[in-house]
Amino acid sequence: MSIRKFSGGGRFEEIGSYSRAKRVGPFVYVAGTTAIEPSGKLHAPGDTYAQTVFILCRIEEALHGVGADMRHVMRSRAYLTNLSDAGGFIRAHGEVFKEIEPVLTGVQAGLTQHGMMVEIDVDAIVHDENGIIAY
Repeated sequence: MSIRKFSGGGRFEEIGSYSRAKRVGPFVYVAGTTAIEPSGKLHAPGDTYAQTVFILCRIEEALHGVGADMRHVMRSRAYLTNLSDAGGFIRAHGEVFKEIEPVLTGVQAGLTQHGMMVEIDVDAIVHDENGIIAY
C-alpha cells in the first residue's frame, strides 16, 4: 500500500510533526481543522456557519492533496464551542454533504481562541461510484 501526505501549511504541523491529511491505501484521515486563515487570523469570529464553510473548503483541499474527494468522506466529527448554537454548522454541513451523507458526530468542546466556533475532522475511503474500494 502506498502512503500519501498533505500539509496545509499550518504553523503547528511542522512543530507537532503531523500532516493535515494522510492516505494509506484507500483510507484517508484529515486532522482537526479550524477556521484559521493563511495569515494566522481567525476567519469570521463568532460565526459558526461561515467558519464551517471555510473549514470544509480547507478539508476538500486536503482531500484533493491525497487524491480523494468529498464524496469519499464516510465520517465527519465536529467540535463546537456551544452545541445550542449548532444550527449554522448543521446547515453548512448539509449543503456540502447533500447526497453524500457521511455519519456525523458533534460534541461540545473548548477551542483554542475566543470566537473560534468549530473544529472538524473527517475520515474517508477512496472508492468508485459503485462503492468498490480503489487501492
